[in-house]
This record gives sequence, structure tokens and C-alpha cells, in this order.
Amino acid sequence: MLDAFIIEELKRRERERRERESQRPQLEIPKPPDEDEERLRKERQERREEPQPRSGVVVFDL
Repeated sequence: MLDAFIIEELKRRERERRERESQRPQLEIPKPPDEDEERLRKERQERREEPQPRSGVVVFDL
């Protein structure tokens, strides 16, 4: 069993931690609407399905 002093000290520290966190500036990032998510998912899928062009170097010796 912990002494009452230790319990009160733990509670005090927890309160102080919560107060510090609540004073931090926060920015809420809006979630895109579902239709935008669906459109983005389809675009990503289409890009994956497109054949990748072959790239490289061609040397012609004349």
C-alpha cells in the first residue's frame, strides 16, 4: 500500500501533465469526404494497372 503522500503526489503530477497538454496549440485536420476517398482510391488503382513504360538507353553504332 502506498502512503497517502505518494498517492497525492502522483495525482498532482498527473493533473499538471494534463494541464500542460491542454495548453498546447492544436490543429484539427479535416477528414476528406467519402467520395473524395473513393475517387483517390480508384486513381491509385488505375495508376497501378497502367503498364510501366520501358526505360533505358539504346546505342546505335554506325
